[in-house]
Amino acid sequence: MPKEKLTKRVVDALKPPKPSKVGVKVRETLAWDRELRGFGVQVMPSGLKSFVIQYRNAEGRTRRSVLGRYGLMTVEEARKIAHEKLVAVSKGIDPAAEPSRDAEALTVADICDWYLQEAEAGRILGKRRRPIKASTLAMDRSRIERHIKPLIGGRRVTTLTLGDIEGMQADIARGRTAKPRSGSRGGAVSGGEGVASRTVSTLHSLLEHGTRLGTISRNPSRGVRKLAVAPRERRLSAAEIRRLGQVMRTALEHGEHPTGLAAVRLLLLTGFRRQEGLGLERAWIDADSRCVRFPDTKSGAQVRVIGQAALDLLLDQPVRASSRYVFPADWGDGHFTAVAGTLGRLCTEAKLDGVTPHVLRHTFASVAGDLGFSELTIAALLGHAARGVTQRYVHIDEAVRMAADRVSAEVNRLLDERDTGRTNKTLDGSTRDRVAV
Repeated sequence: MPKEKLTKRVVDALKPPKPSKVGVKVRETLAWDRELRGFGVQVMPSGLKSFVIQYRNAEGRTRRSVLGRYGLMTVEEARKIAHEKLVAVSKGIDPAAEPSRDAEALTVADICDWYLQEAEAGRILGKRRRPIKASTLAMDRSRIERHIKPLIGGRRVTTLTLGDIEGMQADIARGRTAKPRSGSRGGAVSGGEGVASRTVSTLHSLLEHGTRLGTISRNPSRGVRKLAVAPRERRLSAAEIRRLGQVMRTALEHGEHPTGLAAVRLLLLTGFRRQEGLGLERAWIDADSRCVRFPDTKSGAQVRVIGQAALDLLLDQPVRASSRYVFPADWGDGHFTAVAGTLGRLCTEAKLDGVTPHVLRHTFASVAGDLGFSELTIAALLGHAARGVTQRYVHIDEAVRMAADRVSAEVNRLLDERDTGRTNKTLDGSTRDRVAV
């Protein structure tokens, strides 16, 4: 981008980078100052803006150093620091080689901030030796800001003990950091054993990265005992699917969002994760092969087979010329995001408790199990990470295509079937007395 003097107006106007092609990952964009050579602003895909300097050290290697985050630091403050450091470079001093602060004084909050900054810049590798995904970082940031920092953020890493960490876990489980939703935006902060256990996992992971990369000398969370969390068992029964379908048929007449209704139905017909369904782009749909070719998922790039009922639903969605998404947002160029709200209203009307978008995925898998399909086939339908050579190729097997078709057809039938209120057909074709739920 053309160089100009960096000012607050210029930095505010900088936009996060976007991929030029479908499936192409972007790291960051850089805007350089016209007056002070080597001083610039780094803009991450998440929208985070940080001041940086770039220079060649005494060995002739190009180095880049982050000065601080925009918002916590003004442009003029950053310019002054950049000038001092670049002057030091001219004297043969490498700013990146200088310890930013005494490792003994690092607090938990400091190491959390270091982790988020390094991970967002793509300098920390996660699973499969690849940069940590933005969705994972968003969850990590939430746990850090809502639980870790309020409870132990001020503690020095060198004095942190297993007792401190397990005490934090107990506090989260008891709801000490829970907060109700405030205002019209932003969700409530929940506690509970599941949140507590996952927060400890996040803390252990970032401390392990800090130890491996030499930022801290040891990981004080090694050996921590995480709370055992019971697996989620909630699924929709056949009767509940019928009831949800009945509500969906009348919801549009009562003002429910048609995109939200279609998204809920797709998650039930495919078992897609919420973001896989909402972020689905038309270019990824292969109608001839009856599959979706995801350039990236939680488990990497995948070809996911879908049933005919799901494909028909996708192809029936209205096309907006200005959007690449199957489920576009009402405003802007993003995708629809409010499926949880739509599902919540539907379930309130249908008197169904404890239903989340993940429950729809679990329901799809459970229907597949009820129809007699193997765990290997169900794992392929859901896009679980392959654990062996055979599983890496099962997604293209004709048996998986047949399974996807049968499961989506069965769910579609239940959604469209009217509940007589007397008996329910089971998935194997027999009948049983209706059980009140």
